[in-house]
Amino acid sequence: MIVNIYPYLTMNGNGQEAIKFYENALNATVLNVQTFGDMPENPGSPPMTDEAKNRVLNAHLKIGDTDLMISDTFPGPHEETYQLGSQVTIAITINNAETSKEVFTKLLEDGQEIMALQETFWSPLYGQVTDKFGVTWQISTNLHE
Repeated sequence: MIVNIYPYLTMNGNGQEAIKFYENALNATVLNVQTFGDMPENPGSPPMTDEAKNRVLNAHLKIGDTDLMISDTFPGPHEETYQLGSQVTIAITINNAETSKEVFTKLLEDGQEIMALQETFWSPLYGQVTDKFGVTWQISTNLHE
């Protein structure tokens, strides 16, 4: 079952500034902020710069009854694909892995897979797809919803 759907804003290194801006402009409550520096270290990867560590991995803001999520791109190749106008995606939380697979597959029809459904440190099944209309969706499975 789909539990939640909300806008997800992607910034290009100014996520911390965006959080403060929306907190003030929209009277938002900041519920959580994680940075790339909070991620578990990947032994095969080079060390992260301080700039990369301070970028926003995921921020959760509450505006009235609505959730707003914000993250930064990770420095490197992802920065090159960042385009103004493409920074708004839609995130869906689903409480069942089979439903996540079904929704992902249906959204992928005539669309493009950005990140295959896979286990991440925050979700047992997460993926990204751009549908045939150019809308990018983030599918996240939360079995505890």
